[in-house]
Amino acid sequence: MAAVLKAKALTEFHDGGRAIEPRSELWRAIEDNHRNNCLLWDEEDLARRKSVPDAEIAKNKRAIDGYNQKRNDAIERIDEQLLILVATTNKSARLSSETAGAMTDRLSILSLKILHMRLQTLRSDVARDHIENCLAKLNRLNEQRADLAACLDRLLDECARGESTFKIYRQFKMYNDPALNPAMYGEKR
Repeated sequence: MAAVLKAKALTEFHDGGRAIEPRSELWRAIEDNHRNNCLLWDEEDLARRKSVPDAEIAKNKRAIDGYNQKRNDAIERIDEQLLILVATTNKSARLSSETAGAMTDRLSILSLKILHMRLQTLRSDVARDHIENCLAKLNRLNEQRADLAACLDRLLDECARGESTFKIYRQFKMYNDPALNPAMYGEKR
């Protein structure tokens, strides 16, 4: 059985943002994950401003919580879809502690780091040592992404052969749930 997802297609999508056709449930979850990571990145930048009222930062923090919840929901959907495609009945399959969805999420985040580090290397308003430092970091980020992409391909290939498996690890983000967050349900008293 051929792998259902290849890291090369995934990283090309992350780098170019092009929709994948045909749009399967798996790719919709991958797109949702990457979109929420992009939105999170922007909100995280905004939340670190010092020149705006605290109310603006509070809005950013609430947006971050919402995007992070959607990001984690998408990771779980990626895992659900992949497990439908590569589930094994082999009881002795090696259990991977990291899921393919979590690896996909990490590849998405690495693509954003690479994009933004590359932009730093193109700045004309900074000293040469800043550019050189960012080029070194960019090289390291590209190496990390290549390593992680190879690990994802290996995991999915092993899963397709019934040698490995992973489980869906639900995140149960309690901070967004008014029934589970004591600061939120405590407000009702």
